Amino acid sequence: MQMIKLSLRRRWTASPMMVLVMSVFSGHTLACHPAEYQTENGCCPMCLPGSRVTRVCTETMSTSCLPCLDGTYMNKPTGLKQCFPCTNCNEGSGLKTKTSCKITSDTVCEPLEGFYCVESSDNDCNAAKKHRSCEPGQYISKNGTASSDTECSDCRDGSFSDGSFTSCRPHTQCKTKNLQLVKAGTASADAQCSSEAVTSRNVSLILLFTASFLSSVYFV
Repeated sequence: MQMIKLSLRRRWTASPMMVLVMSVFSGHTLACHPAEYQTENGCCPMCLPGSRVTRVCTETMSTSCLPCLDGTYMNKPTGLKQCFPCTNCNEGSGLKTKTSCKITSDTVCEPLEGFYCVESSDNDCNAAKKHRSCEPGQYISKNGTASSDTECSDCRDGSFSDGSFTSCRPHTQCKTKNLQLVKAGTASADAQCSSEAVTSRNVSLILLFTASFLSSVYFV
């Protein structure tokens, strides 16, 4: 692997003792340029994004850099000898990979389907939570998204929902269908109706059976 060499820019040429004395009297330490970092030898050039320091600079040699190893990244100029480990998007935490890790940028995670982000930073989701399920007697008034939870509302009188409806449905009116009401509707279930014809037939069968039974008893 080819080693990256950066040009050396020394910020001072005085002896270390003189620098120490100057720092004490001035009340501050040596300041490096934005593209440099502080070392025991002074200010050294930083390595570029996607790389790391393998050897600090000296008076005769600049900083030595190498690319980040697999599974690591560095997203800014650095004086560190190790790159940062790539983030793993954990499905157990409701996350999936949106953008894979590169040597110059970390993995970007997003919520799984049916989850929404509850902790984010720089367009990256760090933690997600499953959308809530509406209870029977409630309807979904607003579907959940990747950034917000599901919203539920209660059904009004005369309507029902099992919790999966996007709007409550009116109870069936048995009388308007020439049916008999068997069980009144609730907020979570529809009314139950029965056919009048079926009911009459059942009554007729019962009467016929009763008459036959009485006749057999009488003749015996």
